Amino acid sequence: MITIQVGEADFDIGAETLAVAGQGGGAIASFVGQVRDDGNLASLELEHYPAMTKKALRKIAETALSNWPLHAVTIIHRVGKLAVGENIVLVVTGSDHREAAIESCSFIMDRLKTVAPFWKKETRTDGAVKWIEERASDVEASEKWQR
Repeated sequence: MITIQVGEADFDIGAETLAVAGQGGGAIASFVGQVRDDGNLASLELEHYPAMTKKALRKIAETALSNWPLHAVTIIHRVGKLAVGENIVLVVTGSDHREAAIESCSFIMDRLKTVAPFWKKETRTDGAVKWIEERASDVEASEKWQR
């Protein structure tokens, strides 16, 4: 089972985890990403092209399902203007085995950082605006999964 959601609404971590757990198995892994407070960030705005984004997220989930014995994958990614501390992304994977659940969750996050077509813009407390560029560390983390 694959669940993909992209939108402005926040998500219920507990409900989404229970939905994955309900698909069977005994191992659930999850990751929740939030807007980091670096001391002078006012907001983070995420933009995307909906059709392209859902297609990319589905492909990431399908790749995870083909590489690990998973019962379910949930990927929820928010867009729009988010304040410090708000949830941005949720990934939940379910498997019979801990290693598969944890590795696949990590794989999905690494791929989201480099493959998913999201554009991020920071607004600082002083009013400065900056588009976020891909970091070399994110590319390196994603490339380790090339099989």
